Amino acid sequence: MSTDTPVLQQHFIRQIVREDLASGKHTKIHTRFPPEPNGYLHLGHAKSICVNFGLASESAGTCNLRFDDTNPSKEDVEYVDAIQRDVKWLGFEWSELRHASDYFEVFYRSAQKLIRLGVAYVDDLSAEEVREYRGTLTEPGRNSPYRDRSIEENLDLFQRMRAGEFADGSKTLRAKIDMASGNINLRDPALYRVRKVHHQNTGDAWPIYPMYDFAHSLSDALEGITHSLCTLEFEDHRPLYDWCVDKVDLANDPELWQPLVDAGLPTAPSKPRQIEFSRGNLNYTVMSKRKLITLVTENLVDGWDDPRMPTIAGVRRRGFTPAGIRLFWERIGVSKQNSIIDMGVLEGCVREDLDGSAPRRLAVIDPVKLVITNLADDHRETLVFPNHPKDESFGTREVPFSRELWIEREDFAEVPPKGFHRLKPEGEVRLRGVGIVRCDEVVKNEAGDIVELRCSLDLDSRTGLPGADRKVKGTIHWVSARDAVPAEVRLYDRLFDVTDPDDDTDGKTYKDHLNPESRRVVRGYVEPAAAHASREDRMQFERLGYFVADMHDHTADAPVFNRVVTLRDSWAKQA
Repeated sequence: MSTDTPVLQQHFIRQIVREDLASGKHTKIHTRFPPEPNGYLHLGHAKSICVNFGLASESAGTCNLRFDDTNPSKEDVEYVDAIQRDVKWLGFEWSELRHASDYFEVFYRSAQKLIRLGVAYVDDLSAEEVREYRGTLTEPGRNSPYRDRSIEENLDLFQRMRAGEFADGSKTLRAKIDMASGNINLRDPALYRVRKVHHQNTGDAWPIYPMYDFAHSLSDALEGITHSLCTLEFEDHRPLYDWCVDKVDLANDPELWQPLVDAGLPTAPSKPRQIEFSRGNLNYTVMSKRKLITLVTENLVDGWDDPRMPTIAGVRRRGFTPAGIRLFWERIGVSKQNSIIDMGVLEGCVREDLDGSAPRRLAVIDPVKLVITNLADDHRETLVFPNHPKDESFGTREVPFSRELWIEREDFAEVPPKGFHRLKPEGEVRLRGVGIVRCDEVVKNEAGDIVELRCSLDLDSRTGLPGADRKVKGTIHWVSARDAVPAEVRLYDRLFDVTDPDDDTDGKTYKDHLNPESRRVVRGYVEPAAAHASREDRMQFERLGYFVADMHDHTADAPVFNRVVTLRDSWAKQA
């Protein structure tokens, strides 16, 4: 962890954990992060990662990374690798790496136990018929005509499901609970379905796969999870979670999990407690995995790690810092109240982290030439600049200076607006670290575009000379035209141009709200020290914003930088 780990804020789950430890209910906290490997993780997942791994770490507990790989038709090893990479990048290490598929034999034995107990049955209803029988929020459901099959018939049918005798979707194993329950999740939910799909870990060994609620609850119990933390949409699933754990009763039936003992997988079944908290939702983006996949597959973005994407891979390439993301989710806190958080708050946390951690460099991204006419044509010198104005431990660097410079085009105005304190005809401005220059001549091309500013340097205003303290209102940055390195600079902004892209009340979809200004690519110049940065090195381009050397495309000979965030929130005034 970096030294800028945020101060911990009190919240209700943290309080529960502390009370459980203080009372002796638990001597050690054990959590887990259970992603489905069917896409890349996004910033909402980062909240769950920070909560689960963070609570375990601060209480000297453990946290497992467990892949919920029960739906192989949508899963891919690419996602498995990406998830592990993202968790590590955020600064966390798992105690054990597990997969729901590690427990397939245990789930199967547990399902057989439920059949023998008379609380599960094989159903032949189609998916459409199941929906018809289920009822509504105001009307009870109806029992399936197959609900009263005998235990022997159910065991036989379930074993034949396991043997692969039946077609996909033709049969399901359902829990026998209560078709009149006010909680629709308890109206005989499915526990297993027939799916003849190849699995990345188990191959073709299993033609049936457990449903999420069944597999998830038993996985938690098998791993001895003490606090099963999930988002609020699972609150109505908690009674089913507890039903599965209680009915199977793994702790008192070691024969069920003997396969894990034989395989050498540490197992200590217990009864976990499910606790729900609000999701991490941000404005100006979408968090639906389905919509994110669509953005990628329809080439509306440049892949999962496009710096405009809200994926962890995307914000990493954008240049966001793990510390900034951890700081953000800690400050937002954990509650039971769903809300949408302003993207500017996250950007502010990243900006705050970078202010202290990013060295400063000089760059010009919309260049116009400035020539100092009272210096010799071959004038060259080396200036010494601090790497960080607030932290001497960053040291210093040498910056080349010559007669011809590049400055930002917006730092000159031929007809300056009111309050403009930068360069103008016959006006003066201080060149950062050099001295005061006066604009004597503006050179234009045939089209009337400004191509060169010819200026004179007040030599007495150089550092250490009597005129160095002479006051002028503006200071601008520059790079030496002779020494600067041409660079590609990618100016990233928010992917959508409305606060709620999911809102389709205007007849438009989220794809209609893609921000055409979310990426602009410009050619600029950077000082040599910036060009020689390593990939993923972050820095502040003075007066321009925070930038990162692109993790794929940047080289010293052909630098590529992505804008992480601007120096100030440019969206606040638009809200």
